[in-house]
Amino acid sequence: MSNAVAQTWYMTQRQLLVFARQPAYAIITLVQPVIWLFLFGGLFKKVVELGGFGTTSYLDYLVPGVVVMSALSSNMWAGMGTLEEIQRGTLDRFLTSPVSRAALMNGNVVNNGLVTALQSVIIVLLGLLGGADYPGGLGGIAVLVLASVLLGTVFGALSNALGMLVRERESVIGINTFLLLPLTFLSSAFMAPSQMPGWMRHVADFNPLNWAMVAGRSALSAHPDRMAVADRGGALLALAVAAVWLSIRALRSYQRSV
Repeated sequence: MSNAVAQTWYMTQRQLLVFARQPAYAIITLVQPVIWLFLFGGLFKKVVELGGFGTTSYLDYLVPGVVVMSALSSNMWAGMGTLEEIQRGTLDRFLTSPVSRAALMNGNVVNNGLVTALQSVIIVLLGLLGGADYPGGLGGIAVLVLASVLLGTVFGALSNALGMLVRERESVIGINTFLLLPLTFLSSAFMAPSQMPGWMRHVADFNPLNWAMVAGRSALSAHPDRMAVADRGGALLALAVAAVWLSIRALRSYQRSV
């Protein structure tokens, strides 16, 4: 067990160094959340007057949605990094070494989780600077960040599996583009569930993106629904474990084909 943990941490450090050497990338990934928070949030700030948002400030409602959306959009492209390693031959060289196959995938997952957590905290702080209020305090923020990390793990692991299975940039780009907007708008990211059409509300109940938003918003509220947090958080955890397992299986399938 200790050897597997050490190998996973080594692979994580390797990817964190790549991230640290590209600070411009970290800044660029925050541009879109800033647009959602302050431009979109300012444009639709009176929408809370419709009711059902649980707050009188649209920014309070929007921050958890932007945190979760950012986790989704950044992790969906994890497969592109896997494709680059395949094309450079880096992954094939690792496969000839005694390093654990699980560590190869889990290092990527841990790296994405740490980056997602950092990104989520920055967005929460930006919301605070913009006037957002978090009655749930630090505990609520921690739950929101954890929910975003779990969601990112789900889609990051699936993206890695997809990259190893299709091995084409165009396919990964096409599938991500196809999924991103439907997953976002078939959720409570921008609109309270009570204001959504009935069919859309029912679809959102099965959307992992919405699970993370519900858990995060509930934890940040003045009176958290602990059952809602536990249910959605548990579902995200189970889905994350399944996605990581699938990515490891995809790696073994790739290894047999090369």
